[in-house]
This record gives sequence, structure tokens and C-alpha cells, in this order.
Amino acid sequence: MIKKCAFCLLLLTTHACTGSNIQSYSDVEVLSVSVSILPQAYFVERVGGEHVAVNVMVGPGDEPHSYEPTPSQMRALTQSKVYFIIGVEFEKTWMPRFLAVSPDLHVVDTAAGIERMPMAAAYDGEAAGELDPHIWLSPALVKVQAQNIYDALVDADPAHTVDYHAGLESFLSDIDQLDASIRSTFSIIKINKFMTFHPAWGYFARDYGLAMIPIEIGGQEPSAEELARMIDLARQYDIRFIFTQKEFSSKSAEAIAEEIGAQVVLVDPLARDWLSNMQTLANAFARALGQ
Repeated sequence: MIKKCAFCLLLLTTHACTGSNIQSYSDVEVLSVSVSILPQAYFVERVGGEHVAVNVMVGPGDEPHSYEPTPSQMRALTQSKVYFIIGVEFEKTWMPRFLAVSPDLHVVDTAAGIERMPMAAAYDGEAAGELDPHIWLSPALVKVQAQNIYDALVDADPAHTVDYHAGLESFLSDIDQLDASIRSTFSIIKINKFMTFHPAWGYFARDYGLAMIPIEIGGQEPSAEELARMIDLARQYDIRFIFTQKEFSSKSAEAIAEEIGAQVVLVDPLARDWLSNMQTLANAFARALGQ
């Protein structure tokens, strides 16, 4: 009841606010938009440049599968003209609430035109019922997202079409260079199988000829029997590094690593500086698979 009342109060507060969706900073018109995760903010800023101001819902260290926005984020949302969705889990619950707070908000699916793969539930080929949302970890799929962002920005703010096009072309060029660099980096790898707690790397693995072994089973910590099977797989494929994220418990990864003498490596697939982070991630994978 308390949560419900608080949300009603937020609705009353935000509907009482008025103002334009295009704000002015230093005599430059800025289009206010919202996104779900930090890499999206990078994408929008690369295309939109100085003409956009981005409100990010899921901040550093937060978990996008179950995140709940703060009241201040909800207030910031009312200033946004566009919301770029990407398919992370919390959007399913919160988008109806966002539209209740800001009914004129234009929702743009940056995944439009992308065929999603099933979320990996186990290494034996079993897939979870949900589709994999981690499309920002594939440079090829980010090019599609960048084009969708460009189209939406031009639609919302046609006066800056030339600048948006220049931003898009520059970003696409950088993505092509990144892809070439990753492929060069992976030329040294000796094995293609890697172990990770959360199965975030399906598209990345598909792009670069890798095979992911997820520890997490259908979104849950593995049972004792499943953990034993993971240990057997790790030994079978001579796994020496296990990847984890700060958003999830590393207990299972550490248990496997201790049993087989492997190292646990912390990686961040949600860093804001997407371009440099993707090269950092590729370097980490290459080190793990090149030994």
C-alpha cells in the first residue's frame, strides 16, 4: 500500500510539471532522451553529439534484469521526448509505468530489425524461453541500433539532421575498426570455449567463433549436481579463466575455479564507454583463450 501511494504521489507530481522536451544549454538546443543502460547512452551521444541530453535508468553497478528506477529518475523521465528501449528485462515491468507518468513519450525499439537468439540456459544446447537481450555486445548489431537511433533523432529533431548523419557515419566507421581489431586480437587464441557465470556473451561468441559455457542455469545458481557437471566441463575443456560480473554473485564461479585451479576474471559488459570497453573485453578474452 505504501509503495502504491508513493507511486500515485509521483504521478501527481510529474503531471503537475510543465515544460518543453527540448531544453536550452549554452544557447544550444538539446533534445532530452532516456535510455535503459549505459552503453545505449554512449550510442545516442555518438550519433546525437551536443544536440542530445541522455537520462540513463540503470546506472553503474546496477542489475538491468531487476532494476527499479528512483523517484529522481522518474522525474527526469518526464523531460524526455524519446525513450530508447533495448529489450532488458526491467523494461517489461516499467515501460507501462513510464508511459503512465509521461504519456507523450515516444518509445523507440533500438533492436528493430535484429533477430534475437534464445537466451542460453546451459552449455548442452538447452535454451531458456526468453530471448537474449545482450545485443549491445555485438558490434555488428550495434550498427543496426545506431541506425535506429539516427532515424529516431532525425524524426524528433529534423533541424539537426546533418549533424546526426555525421555522428552516425563517424560511429559506424569506429565500429568497423573495432570489429577488425577484435578479429586481429583473437587471431592468437588457441581454444574457443570459455566459461562465464551469466550468459551475456551469446552474440559476442557467435560473431567471433567462440563457444560459451554458462554457469548460471536458467537464471539460477547451479545446484550441487549442476556445479559438479560444470567442474567436469571445465576440466574437459581445460578452462583456466572464469568470467564474472559485479552485478552477480561470484560464489559458484569461485567454487569451480578453486576446484580446477582457474582464475576468476571480473568483466563489465555495461560500461558507458562502449567502444574502448569492447576492446578491453576482447583483450581479456584473448588472454584467457590464448594460453
